[in-house]
Amino acid sequence: MGLSIETDTFSNQDFVLFEQKVRDDLDVLKKLLADPDFGVGQASLGAEVEFYIVDHQHKLLPINMEINALLQDPQLTVELNRFNLEYNLSPQPYCGAPFMAIEQELNTAIKKIDEAATLHRGQVIPIGILPTLTKKDFDDQTMTDIPRYRALSHALCKMRGGPFKIAIDGKEPLELETNDVTLEGASTSFQIHWRVPTSQYADYFNAVQLVTPVVLALSSNSPSLFGHHLWAETRIALFKQSIDSRSSHEQSWRHPPRVFFGNGWVRESAWELFAASAALFPPIIPVIGDENPHACFAAGKTPKLEELRLHQGTTWQWNRAIYDDVDGGHLRIEMRSLPAGPTLIDMSANALFAIGCAMAVLPDIKHLTSVLPFNYAEHNFYRAAKYGMDARLVWPAKTQVHLHEESVLHIAKHLLPKAFHALETTELCHTEIKRLMNVIQGRIEQRICGAKWQRLVTNHLLKSNNREEAFAEMLTRYIQGYRSGKPVCEWSISP
Repeated sequence: MGLSIETDTFSNQDFVLFEQKVRDDLDVLKKLLADPDFGVGQASLGAEVEFYIVDHQHKLLPINMEINALLQDPQLTVELNRFNLEYNLSPQPYCGAPFMAIEQELNTAIKKIDEAATLHRGQVIPIGILPTLTKKDFDDQTMTDIPRYRALSHALCKMRGGPFKIAIDGKEPLELETNDVTLEGASTSFQIHWRVPTSQYADYFNAVQLVTPVVLALSSNSPSLFGHHLWAETRIALFKQSIDSRSSHEQSWRHPPRVFFGNGWVRESAWELFAASAALFPPIIPVIGDENPHACFAAGKTPKLEELRLHQGTTWQWNRAIYDDVDGGHLRIEMRSLPAGPTLIDMSANALFAIGCAMAVLPDIKHLTSVLPFNYAEHNFYRAAKYGMDARLVWPAKTQVHLHEESVLHIAKHLLPKAFHALETTELCHTEIKRLMNVIQGRIEQRICGAKWQRLVTNHLLKSNNREEAFAEMLTRYIQGYRSGKPVCEWSISP
């Protein structure tokens, strides 16, 4: 568990002391990572899923505090907005059928949450952005009223010094301004935690960075906002812009936003990622723990490094380095770019495809990251978010002389058997791999993912309905598909 945040008011001295503790934590982290035995242990997987809460008419239902209070489940937590919840799944060893275990646990949790929501005629839905959202859904009553979110909102708004500007292009561009951070809560995701070897962290992280655009394109599930057809994964642009705390001066010298893909390939270790976050972004919530990390390390104990972890949690790299003191201390990669939904098996397939693709490129990652400049990897990420399965990416290979563009479906088709083979070399069971990779195979063959399904069905409905009716009816069919448990590639496009 991290530091408890009980207040949203801090003094200048609090920030000074917090920054010193972060520097102390960084010093100790460097010493920890220098130990070749640090982080040695079995690989594991974890996951977090964010949900929308809607009523029987599929309108937003702002009751996250009521459900949380009723269930008293330590794995359930409220999100920034009152109509969102997050469930934290139990860590699973990376062997056997971990995603089947995650799906079973999540299915049980959803039933409990839905039973609580039913008291308010509500239910929860996993979907990147709720397609029936309207601007009227966001006002001064939208945010969950707890110290963490009040502190977050105050700090980001103060840093920004003016309205947050949303400008997303696409078939029906959207531009607007907002004076708070609640639009951030319009984006809900499925976040994967993958424990990887500390000694090879840089290679594993770079491998995940390289393949993330391919996985994102095939997983996209957020093609609209406020009735506008936008990016295949509009969530990527919306989340970045809705909490872009950079002042106009910082933007003029291209200082990175707190939501970012990365600043370059990792050279040696995870320490670079933590150090960069501390150097680039001022603290937001300066809560300090009792631990003396130097004394803890000197005593041979595993320090919690609470301030560093808290600060890291207020920067939102799409693939984020995680330090955890559990099990003698270890490092994980948190993959944050994948959307919630459409179904539990779809989310599991997205996660395993990401891991399998990363493992497939891992043996050649030093060569691949040498020939592919990092700015092309970032370019690929935003192309994938914008165009989804229709994206074209700049893709490296060991056999090519020059870089060139390829369709993301061609790249995915090429990577899938390699990912399958790489996963077969691990302790995962064959049935689990085949079950989930068949979902990805189905998407490639049917050329369909959540975003494409939503857009095709909405366009069909727009022929005989107004815009509000079409999005509402599409959401009804989406919920039917989600309740069926079948992967989205098996859903019908026709009425």
